[in-house]
Amino acid sequence: MNVEERITELITKMTLEEKVSLCHGATLFKTGAVERLGITAVTMSDGPHGIREELKDDVFEPLGLAEDASTYFCALIALAATWNTELAYEYGNGIGEEAKARGKDILLSPGINIIRTPLCGRNFEYLSEDPYLVSKLVVPMIRGIQEQGTAACVKHFALNNQETNRLQVDVRVSDRALREIYLPGFKAAVEEGQVYAVMGAYNRFRGQHCCHHEYLLKDILKGEWGFDGVVISDWSGTHDTVEAANCGLDIEMGTIAPFEEYYLAKPFLNAIKSGMISEAVLDDKVRRILRLAFRIGKFDQVRPKGSFNTREHQFTSLRIGRESITLLKNEDGLLPLRKEALKTIAVIGDNADHLQGSGGGSSGVKALYEVTPLQGLHNKLGENTEIIFARGYSNDPAKAEELRAEAVRIAAGADAVVIFGGLNHGDDAEDHDRTDLKLPNGQNELIQEVYNVNPKAVVILIGGSPMEMDPWIQDVKGVLLAWYSGMEAGNAIAEVLLGDVNPSGKLPVTFPRRLEDSPAHSIGEYPGDTSVEYKEGIFVGYRYYDKKEILPLFCFGHGLSYTTFQYSDLKVFDGGRNGGANIEVSFNIRNTGSAEGAETVQLYVKSIQPETERPVMELKGFKKVFLEPGETQKVSLTMDPSSFSYYCEEKKAWRMDAGKYELLVGSSSRDIRFTEKIDLKHCSMI
Repeated sequence: MNVEERITELITKMTLEEKVSLCHGATLFKTGAVERLGITAVTMSDGPHGIREELKDDVFEPLGLAEDASTYFCALIALAATWNTELAYEYGNGIGEEAKARGKDILLSPGINIIRTPLCGRNFEYLSEDPYLVSKLVVPMIRGIQEQGTAACVKHFALNNQETNRLQVDVRVSDRALREIYLPGFKAAVEEGQVYAVMGAYNRFRGQHCCHHEYLLKDILKGEWGFDGVVISDWSGTHDTVEAANCGLDIEMGTIAPFEEYYLAKPFLNAIKSGMISEAVLDDKVRRILRLAFRIGKFDQVRPKGSFNTREHQFTSLRIGRESITLLKNEDGLLPLRKEALKTIAVIGDNADHLQGSGGGSSGVKALYEVTPLQGLHNKLGENTEIIFARGYSNDPAKAEELRAEAVRIAAGADAVVIFGGLNHGDDAEDHDRTDLKLPNGQNELIQEVYNVNPKAVVILIGGSPMEMDPWIQDVKGVLLAWYSGMEAGNAIAEVLLGDVNPSGKLPVTFPRRLEDSPAHSIGEYPGDTSVEYKEGIFVGYRYYDKKEILPLFCFGHGLSYTTFQYSDLKVFDGGRNGGANIEVSFNIRNTGSAEGAETVQLYVKSIQPETERPVMELKGFKKVFLEPGETQKVSLTMDPSSFSYYCEEKKAWRMDAGKYELLVGSSSRDIRFTEKIDLKHCSMI
């Protein structure tokens, strides 16, 4: 008997009440169970960045256990800054293994909503402003999670691009922008990643709540994409029994008891008994839930046991931290700092000694440990260097002047100064957006004053969203962006700062100079009281800055290195026979510096004289290449028709137009090393 036959047999043996019990929460993070048939509860956990601590069954309060600390891997935007698909797999594999060891069946991760506004409180939980980069990272992460016998639940489907008014805002967006920008990551998760579960979003889309949206869930997700897994509501994101039942929601979860009063609980049961909803609708939901249970091995005797807090997982966190750190600016070779020249180092800023893992909302992690940047420098420098710490700033205005004066005083006499600023999870957090891009608590003034007394001061920013750096960015010569890079963050930062590790992070999101340069805040709408129209359409992130010829503070894909790379010998091979769009681009990349390092080469496509409006260019390929000094590697990147296509609203299909295109290869979206024109002879609908 195959799995589908076994599922059918189980369904026939279940009462109506038993079937309904599987479709809603019986606690905050568990569904019902049918123990007489061996159907155990499906247990879920938050955990984009590490498995959440255990909570009480009916209220969001910790149980206070000693054994529920986990590995804090990093925020997902830090993973995205690595541009490393292999690390995405390792991240997923590690967190999936930890979930399994903690008895979790579904991990509510990864989050892949597009970063539309730099103010969104959950940007740190997401991957990028670019749908191609999102797609290429989410697939290996899902595979890693699910290989451990844990179901991944990709979220939030769809258009959850702001936290302000997230429970009621109604998003209006064109079909083209929906298909080209906001859905590709989810499509890749389903069709390539074979994800087992999808979570709906809180917001509405064209008047209907996304957790039971007919067009999104029935027509696209389960219809076009053939998704045969489980759709789960965001917690208390369900609003109507009949709509939820008939429009594709399979499991309703919520934030408060009584659980039997949920829309897919007693009201669902009564609606079926009255004939308002067909029992076949219920059976489809139960089939999907049981299918997920079989896929993760809940009915098998042999199932991965999992493990957590292993040295392997901690090393994965360290590797991600190392590769995520992004060198934004390095004039006059200020970085790395030379350890042998450091008799005294002034470490300034609250973020040097601030724990980050537990904040941010549902993504918070009770980490087994967390190495702060200050501790990381102590670990690395030992007793050979005197480290003098000054907090420098505080959210208490009464202390600001005193703290700043102390910081300036110790900076003036130190051999080196490192200022740790940026954001924390009071700024980057679920359920609210930031109000501006400015560094909080007088940090701009602090940085400028410290620079004035010691021009060799280095700034290291922590955070998960773009930040303004005005006016000090014009003066400060060395700037690193360290994101929220996990439990080993302090060690990773120290290694990069002191040159033991060469930074290789690249920005997965554009950093604007001013908030009003951002498309959502310029030609789009934000935040809206009850409705938001995405007037910028497909011109999100770098697509908008390119179109409007706006110079960002730091462009998409930007990230420097302690070494240099030379690109050469570009070749383009048309494998599609006379412009059929199966194109291979190859070139050599050489490490021409004295340090080993990694470069993420990026391939963009530009349509020349397009028949319809297109972005100036779009990311369609990338690869991270690790090179010893003097080493050369050949890089090959392949494009298929999807690399040249756009969504045609008239035909309701993807279209590739014949014509001339330009292929651009570079180190970032604004650092193009060479270009090549090609001529596609054929049009096609994809």
